[in-house]
Amino acid sequence: MADPNLYLKGGVIPERDNEHYIIRLRTPAGMLGVEALAGIAKIAQKYGIEDTHLTTRQTIELLHVGPEILDDLLADLEKNGTPIGAERNEVVNVTACLGNANCKYSVIDTLSLARKLDERHFGKEMPVKVRIAISGCPNGCTSERLNEIGITGLRRPVRNEGLCTGCGTCGYYCREHAIQIENGKLRLNQGDCMLCGFCIHACPFQYINFEDPLYLITLGGRRGRHPKIGRTFYIARSEDDVVEIVGKIIYWIFRSIASDKMLPEQLTDEEFAEFREKVMKSLKPLGIDGVDPTNAYCMQN
Repeated sequence: MADPNLYLKGGVIPERDNEHYIIRLRTPAGMLGVEALAGIAKIAQKYGIEDTHLTTRQTIELLHVGPEILDDLLADLEKNGTPIGAERNEVVNVTACLGNANCKYSVIDTLSLARKLDERHFGKEMPVKVRIAISGCPNGCTSERLNEIGITGLRRPVRNEGLCTGCGTCGYYCREHAIQIENGKLRLNQGDCMLCGFCIHACPFQYINFEDPLYLITLGGRRGRHPKIGRTFYIARSEDDVVEIVGKIIYWIFRSIASDKMLPEQLTDEEFAEFREKVMKSLKPLGIDGVDPTNAYCMQN
């Protein structure tokens, strides 16, 4: 019989029959080496587990696990480097797209950031479930703004007007129609710009550069039956600043959020402003300098 404490872990989820369990694994950003992946398959075969499930939050679940094998199964998974995950009122698996190491549209190193946040916060007991998702650009492949904490990579285009020929290629590729050509000159509507940087790739003469990446942090998003986009919380200038800011957000969620409702349900406009003020005060000693939200993507809620 398994240790009773195992059933208190969020990665052990009762199935419908109340006699078997789903075992959710910890896989930050959904990244697994081929050896670890092969190890999961061998472990599943060892214990007669026939099916696995790839979740929407980039984890792997082993299905229909009996309590009699739970101790040994979890020990083998730990040795394989794929330990049990989280599901309850905890900081659960950090999700991320592939980032700028693989995706041509991505602005930031999402995997590095995901690993840092996972190491600091995964599995922390909280009054509510806290999901963190990271997207390398405003395409939002991870639906990051529909999570309690979302992080989006942004980049502001910088155009060399002295060399720009006014060909209009960048405007053609701009999905937001934020770029207009007037009298042979390019005009950018900052209010419509999503800071995605797609126009940078589109310029055939490479006359468009970009500033250092920015990190939009949103708070209070949710999926489920009543989806809600997270509010703009902060725009940071560096990965290290994001790590510090998210740490303060998690600290204040633990300190000041009630346990009877999910986080988005507790953050009215007034409550969001009060919560943000607490976090901002705690950031002052760190000397973190952010960016004002001035474009369409950052201001949409």
